Amino acid sequence: MKWQSSKVQISKSCYRKNLKFIESILGPNTKMSSVVKGNAYGHGIESFVPLARECGIDHFSVFSADEAYRVFNCCEKPATIMIMGLILEEAMEWAIQNEVEFYIFDLIRLNAALEASKRVGKPAKIHLEVETGMNRTGLPEEELLSAIDIIKKNGSHLKTMGVCTHYAGAESIANFIRIEKQKSNYQRLSQMVKSSGIDAKYYHSTCSAGAIRYPEMKDKLSRIGIIQYGFWPSYETFIEFSSELEDKIDPLTRIISWKSFVMDIKTVRRGEYIGYGNIYLAGQEMKIATIPIGYGNGYSRSLSNIGRVLIKGIRTAVLGKVNMNIISIDVTNIPGVEKGDEVVLIGKQGNMEISVADFGDASKQINYELLTRLPQNLPREIID
Repeated sequence: MKWQSSKVQISKSCYRKNLKFIESILGPNTKMSSVVKGNAYGHGIESFVPLARECGIDHFSVFSADEAYRVFNCCEKPATIMIMGLILEEAMEWAIQNEVEFYIFDLIRLNAALEASKRVGKPAKIHLEVETGMNRTGLPEEELLSAIDIIKKNGSHLKTMGVCTHYAGAESIANFIRIEKQKSNYQRLSQMVKSSGIDAKYYHSTCSAGAIRYPEMKDKLSRIGIIQYGFWPSYETFIEFSSELEDKIDPLTRIISWKSFVMDIKTVRRGEYIGYGNIYLAGQEMKIATIPIGYGNGYSRSLSNIGRVLIKGIRTAVLGKVNMNIISIDVTNIPGVEKGDEVVLIGKQGNMEISVADFGDASKQINYELLTRLPQNLPREIID
């Protein structure tokens, strides 16, 4: 649909640049699994996954079976898909039939996978997620021992592709002691699996932050999410990484832009309020432009009176309340503004930029939250 009020653009050249950086930190012996949960962090699974495949990525991590189904349907070339979270029993047969891999973090799921495998007549490709201290999902030691026993007795139905865990906040030094304990627990439990004779293809515990801050734990597979899209897991992570660089230049490039356009222009007299309520009073005669996006389109209501956009290469203010489908911006001192002019909500225009971090700080959202809240029905366009 080309009639929508805003669009997201994804830069192929910027993505390739980020992949080169990722290759430099992973090295030749660690495979990258592209994490595309949360609609590819707001970038759009159906747009982003074909781009990633074109760039040579052939392993994808998702949260749920419905995301796996979307990735499966937009991969023209075969790729490995790994479900890290939700897979209902009714989706297991589809996953097993199509060789979609999934985490096992309790014995109920393991037994369900075993039964589904028997019905399908193909082995379930599973990853044993072990509990190391995240205290979210994961097999505690006693259940891991039971799982090993079940797998060894049913080798033709259960194929162990990986053993994994997740660190509880690798992006922050505040979690260092907790993660050190997790690392120790993971190594112990991994050795338990190895000693049992189970031959897992991958041992994996690092995400973007983990791969950067704990490189010794990269192993054969690393689940890379936020940095492939051009964002650091935290500012702290970038500061730590760049402290050893001479030029301090950010090696990552944001691949996303979000743009709309001017719908209407009008003059507001001094002493008049703009938009709903009375939170913005014109102190002089003003020229305003209305933009057809609002909180219904992913532009947070918390940006009322404090948001910023770019038009004609100039940063200008959002005036008054963010409506469901409209914001008003100040174009009083910007000459030549016309209906249809491009308005950048996130991204670059001329020499100016509104970053996701700028946008997120103003709306009190972290990068991850802001990106994944971009509506799925926004058109995504691959450029350059």
